[in-house]
Amino acid sequence: MDIIRFHNTKTRQKEVFTPIDPQDVRMYVCGPTVYDRAHLGNARPVVVFDTLYRLLRQVYGPGHVTYVRNFTDVDDKINARAAQSGRAIAEITAETTAWYLEDMGLLGALQPSIRGEAHEEAMPRATQYIPQMVTMIEGLIAAGHAYAAEGHVLFAVDSYADYGRLSGRSVDDMIAGARVEVAPYKRNPMDFVLWKPSSDDLPGWDSPWGRGRPGWHIECSAMSDALLGAHFDIHGGGNDLMFPHHENEIAQSCCAHPGAGFANVWLHNEMLQVEGKKMSKSLGNFFTVRDLLDQGVPGEVIRFVFLSTHYRKPMDWTAEKAREAEKVLRKWRAMVEGVEAGPVPQAVLEAVADDLNTAGALAELHRLAGAGDAAGLKAGAGVLGLLGPDLGGWDKAAEGVDLSAWAERLTAVRAEAMQTKDFAEVDRLKSALVAAGVEVRMSKAGVELVAGPGFDGAALEGIG
Repeated sequence: MDIIRFHNTKTRQKEVFTPIDPQDVRMYVCGPTVYDRAHLGNARPVVVFDTLYRLLRQVYGPGHVTYVRNFTDVDDKINARAAQSGRAIAEITAETTAWYLEDMGLLGALQPSIRGEAHEEAMPRATQYIPQMVTMIEGLIAAGHAYAAEGHVLFAVDSYADYGRLSGRSVDDMIAGARVEVAPYKRNPMDFVLWKPSSDDLPGWDSPWGRGRPGWHIECSAMSDALLGAHFDIHGGGNDLMFPHHENEIAQSCCAHPGAGFANVWLHNEMLQVEGKKMSKSLGNFFTVRDLLDQGVPGEVIRFVFLSTHYRKPMDWTAEKAREAEKVLRKWRAMVEGVEAGPVPQAVLEAVADDLNTAGALAELHRLAGAGDAAGLKAGAGVLGLLGPDLGGWDKAAEGVDLSAWAERLTAVRAEAMQTKDFAEVDRLKSALVAAGVEVRMSKAGVELVAGPGFDGAALEGIG
């Protein structure tokens, strides 16, 4: 594979990727703020950039790729959760970090690594890099790009001529769209916080500006600089981070290291919807990755659905897509069982190398499956993180379960309801079966019951 192309947000065009150092291709991706379970939208960039990571490892070799993804463990949302729950901040962040790693692992996400070696440094916690943040802030003040005021330190947006270039927004547009915090200590409404004071009941560290804590944006600039250097290859994240977070990262980092360039390539994934609507608690369509896993949706199925849509297009999660993905994966897993993977098919690799065209790669996997090429199917799927042993087993979990008696009972209850127009018992029985991990399919042709990977036989006994 000689050519990888990415759509670079910075230049707004697709470009041939040329690493700074092919012996150490370096990528930074903004990670989670750890105060709660990761919702489904949080998982999309994880799968997108895990696929990119797999591509880079395939092309350059695992030992020649460094992938850093941070944890934001000092943030006002975390402070609010601690105050609300009465729990210690350290306890909350440790628990939610462990949840995140477990849930993302069940989606097939590899651990970030330093030159191919899984390492804690590849998953830095912001609180571990406070001294580096203070040093960077001091340098920005000395160079005239930041100023101290009333215990705060703010970045002077006027001092960086290219501010807004990444997102393509004018300063007026940014002011209108950013819900800018008005504060008397700001010289310019767009100036953003690098350091802010902490009261005794909040996390804080000593600094030249008094006891306080960092702003969100300086965290990623300091951590990427410490682990990848002032100039690296790829910076990624969701497009909701493009402004203000990534815009502010660029301003800080380019002013802290003039001429270094920061990240050469910027990649942003589009957002996720559920059943055609924006995911929100008010609509009742908000759920976490753990919710889906607990409902019996395998992590491999979630990953497949994500990969079915190009990362730069909005993705719509639907129950129907999950059902179809499960059918395909069951079929493919049956095909490749006991088969040694062959060479990675060139067409699969070329699709992924073309701006992560995972939908095109899946189309090629369908072609391989149709041609009966199990060895090629297994190798090609591996590039996408599918059909490996780490995500296997779910397809065997409910084999041999006989649900014919329940299907006959539901059929009879349904037939009676069609006469009486009272569907209460149909709904009760269907809900109970679903709660037990049974997929219920009712059509004009009849009733079909399928035990899913989360099937709980004991729960059937209590249905009555």
